[in-house]
Amino acid sequence: MQLISYNINGIRAAIRNGLLDWLAQHNFDVLCFQEVKATTDVVDLAPFEALGYQYHWHAAEKKGYSGVATFSRIAPTNVVLGCGLAVYDCEGRILRTDFGDLTLLNCYFPSGTTGEVRQGVKMEFLRDFFDYVQALRQTRPNLIVVGDYNIAHTAIDIHDPVRNKNTTGFLPDERAWMDRWFGSGMTDSFRYKYPDDIAYSWWSYRAGARNGNKGWRIDYASVTDNLRDRIVDCRMLPDAVHADHCPVWLNLSERVNE
Repeated sequence: MQLISYNINGIRAAIRNGLLDWLAQHNFDVLCFQEVKATTDVVDLAPFEALGYQYHWHAAEKKGYSGVATFSRIAPTNVVLGCGLAVYDCEGRILRTDFGDLTLLNCYFPSGTTGEVRQGVKMEFLRDFFDYVQALRQTRPNLIVVGDYNIAHTAIDIHDPVRNKNTTGFLPDERAWMDRWFGSGMTDSFRYKYPDDIAYSWWSYRAGARNGNKGWRIDYASVTDNLRDRIVDCRMLPDAVHADHCPVWLNLSERVNE
């Protein structure tokens, strides 16, 4: 399975920026998009179908906001919209697709950039999401959890850790949650393959941040530890420029690599 996780910051804008042409040049099995900012009735999805993808969509109730969508060339065996908590499901935060014994969660974590209220929502989401995943693992032990986590985990994941130490997305409590997450039987696929590499997945639109590679790594492909030996590769794809994020590419083998 080759998949990408990509916060496209509006699917219609990404399409205008050449997303479909870029996809046609690759052979991804699964596309996990976050922040689609649309419902299916306002997007021409025929070009995706022409590329062999079927889709499942979890839009936010608020128009032009949030939302996730999973496109796949492999038919899922089960699809679940949301996590069962209305406070998050109304914002289109989580989309689950099962492929046999694999469960894929396509997630868009809240951002705390608009102030204390949303930062509080973000911290509540982190606590609730952790509990949701731990419960899910009791019956679905083979998990892939991709998406925009809106947190840079360690100093190597952010271009200026000192000046951003009190900035949402790199706060001590958020980073402690990431420690707990990756200490609970989850593997950071990129870090597993490239423990010392600097690679970012998001750049501000301001001050030429992308051209200067002043970015943050806030998009992840986590897998349960029992899938770790099936990671063939995982990388950021910064040459894909359709939004302020870039895709995270994960190549997972069908069986353990020898």
